[in-house]
Amino acid sequence: MMPDILINEVGPRDGLQSQHAAISLDGKLTLIRALIEAGIRSVEAGSFVSPKAVPQMADADQLYPQLPDTDRVQYSALVPNLRGLERAQAARVQEIAVVLSATNTMNKRNINLDLAQTVASCTATVKAARQLSMRAKAYVAVAFECPYEGRVSPDTVLMLAELMMDAGAQEIVIADTIGAANPAQVGPLLGTCIKRYGADRVSAHFHDTRGFALANVWASIEAGVRKFDTSVGGLGGCPFAPGAAGNVATEDVVLMAEQCGFRTGVDIARLREAIKSAELLVGYSLGGRTTRWLNTQFPAAGA
Repeated sequence: MMPDILINEVGPRDGLQSQHAAISLDGKLTLIRALIEAGIRSVEAGSFVSPKAVPQMADADQLYPQLPDTDRVQYSALVPNLRGLERAQAARVQEIAVVLSATNTMNKRNINLDLAQTVASCTATVKAARQLSMRAKAYVAVAFECPYEGRVSPDTVLMLAELMMDAGAQEIVIADTIGAANPAQVGPLLGTCIKRYGADRVSAHFHDTRGFALANVWASIEAGVRKFDTSVGGLGGCPFAPGAAGNVATEDVVLMAEQCGFRTGVDIARLREAIKSAELLVGYSLGGRTTRWLNTQFPAAGA
């Protein structure tokens, strides 16, 4: 039975990429197995970016051929350009994601390309991936606010989404990269995307910098979105975005969705074990906004 809300777990990539302590390949695989045991069926496991820029992702070439349960789990990888795509193909990746920031300055700070150059690079990468029979999706990052240029016009986001769809992207991910969005902004923008492309081709990615991530998820659900990036225990943050907090916690989204009558296919009790696995990797406590209540329901896991 297909879930009503699809959770795309990004902890192994977005959550681990900014960690200072080195995370072993075996540690990453242990975390991914724990997530699968909890019922997660969509995972962004890593990225094929420059090891110098993001050392934590340097082992992606070894990770992807070892990923478990590929017959029942959809794995994706962040790929910044054609060079990264070549590495992803060699590692037998089936789904790639490109990231296009909505402002000129964010692209320059992130990948040292201006907006026009980033559009060209993402377009070429998506087209090449599709020619290789890979599934491709495109993120529009800092879709609500940029740490360098301030508020972003919804028209800019929609224009960039259209360009990526025209390039062959099968999914658009609207990303609140620095956690600056509020529900009043989120609903109209995501609703427009749903009307243009359909619920099966739109997903959302929120950070919790201002504490609004879960409210933004709900505004997206009301707008028709049914797929969300989340990170186990709220792990994460963008290393190129000053002040960005962790991603919306997987357990928070699952608990809210389930209590509101949506099926996610994720077992909260087992997800708690995955959080413990993540804590062992990073060396500190994790947990979203529901942690205190969940500790009362699962005292052994929360101890």
